[in-house]
Amino acid sequence: MGQLSGVGVLDKSVAVLDAAAHAPVGLGDLVELTGLPRATAHRLAVALEAHRMLVRDPSGRWVPGPRLAELARSAPDPLLAAAGPVLARLRDRSGESAQLYRRDGDERVCVAAAERTTGLRTTVAVGARLTMTAGSAAQVLAAWTEDDLPPGARFGQRALVEVRRRGWAYSVAQREAGVASVSAPVFDHAGDLTAAISVSGPVERLTRRPGPRFAPLVTAAATALSARL
Repeated sequence: MGQLSGVGVLDKSVAVLDAAAHAPVGLGDLVELTGLPRATAHRLAVALEAHRMLVRDPSGRWVPGPRLAELARSAPDPLLAAAGPVLARLRDRSGESAQLYRRDGDERVCVAAAERTTGLRTTVAVGARLTMTAGSAAQVLAAWTEDDLPPGARFGQRALVEVRRRGWAYSVAQREAGVASVSAPVFDHAGDLTAAISVSGPVERLTRRPGPRFAPLVTAAATALSARL
């Protein structure tokens, strides 16, 4: 059993949920995995089933129920809750638009942004889906995963090794002509990659070597956002 709250029935119920989280479980499995008496394990599993936190699969074993997903969807996303002030500060310090991307298979999704308010700017709408084959954020999201390179990637494994070594990536007209960007990884509390934070703008302002100027700002923002998680 994991961390205990001191409320016995709650701790036992969580132990039952944990036992069913990774594979379907029968009553014997619950007893073995939780160490609970058979009658207690059965009573709690049936009660959790009544609340739709567990359901039965076709073979009669318990699996996580839809109520858990409903509760998860209603909870605030800690990444998005923390990102707003960090992106705004990055935009103000860099003078360029700032974005936050998550990977979704062969695409990356802009989940938050702080746009430059004046002058020529690169606008990426929240919810926009962009390729994983090009761009500094794509390089970051690929560099800290064990997946194969996205088909058609305009960067190779050697480039990703360099991204991991220095802790940031840049691109110049790689995804879109005339656009440059610098990105850095955001890690969750367990140290796993959760997002890429970026600044982007016209090559005329960022130059063809945007790293020296913008990488310190972007990596500082990534560190600040990681700390908030």
